[in-house]
Amino acid sequence: MFDLTGKVAIVTGGSRGIGRAASEALAAQGAHVIVNYVRGEAEARAVVDAITARGGKAEALGFDVADLPATEAAIAEAAKRLGRLDILVANAGIAIDGLLLRIKEEDLDRLFAVNVKGSIASARAATKVMMRARTGRIVFLSSVVAEMGNVGQAAYAATKAALLGVTKSLAREYAGRGITVNAVAPGFIDTDMTTTISAEMKEGLTKMVPLGRTGRAEEVAAAIAFLCSDEASYVTGETLRVNGGMYV
Repeated sequence: MFDLTGKVAIVTGGSRGIGRAASEALAAQGAHVIVNYVRGEAEARAVVDAITARGGKAEALGFDVADLPATEAAIAEAAKRLGRLDILVANAGIAIDGLLLRIKEEDLDRLFAVNVKGSIASARAATKVMMRARTGRIVFLSSVVAEMGNVGQAAYAATKAALLGVTKSLAREYAGRGITVNAVAPGFIDTDMTTTISAEMKEGLTKMVPLGRTGRAEEVAAAIAFLCSDEASYVTGETLRVNGGMYV
C-alpha cells in the first residue's frame, strides 16, 4: 500500500509541522523528498537527517513560495536534476489573524502572496514537468476554516477557500494528462501555529471537535500520502477533511 518507490516529491514548507510530517510520511513510502524551507534551514536539514537515518532519501531546498520566479526556477531545476517530479504537496502557508476592521493591508497582501499565489506558482512549475510525463499528484493544504469560517480569520479563511477553487479547476484542467489535484483540509491540529493560542481558547476549540481531541500532524500526513499514491489514482478535485468531525 502507498508504495512511492522511485518517485520524487516536493513538500513546500516541509521543515516543520504538517509539512515535516508529510515529508517523513512520503519518504517512508519510498519517495525521494525535497524539503522546502524559507528561513528554517537548520529545521529542514534536521528533517532530512531524520529521513536518511531511517534509510530514506531526502534533501533540503530553500526558496520563498511568495517569490514566484524563484519558486518556478527552483522547482524546474530540481526536476531537471533528478530527472522527474511526481508529487507536489503545496503546504507552505502563514496565518495572520485579526478582526476585519483591524487587519492591515500589508497583512492581506502577505497572506495571499504566500498562501494563494505561492501555491499556484508551485503547481504551475510542477505541472510543466508532470504534463510531459503524463502523470502526477498535486495536493494543496487548505483548512477547516475555509468551509466553516472563524471569528478573526476572515482573511486567512479567504486564502484557504481560494485553494479549494484552485483544486477543482486544476483537477479539470489536468485530468487528461494523468495528473490528479486534491486538497486536504486539516482541523485543529497540534502544530507550531496552534502553540501560541491560550489554554482557554484551546479548550473551547477542542469542545467543538466530536472526537474530543486535537489532531496530530501525522494524521494529516497519512491523508496526504494516500492522495499521492497509486491507490488514489481515481480521486481528483476532492477535499479530504481531517478534522475529527469539527466540520462535516
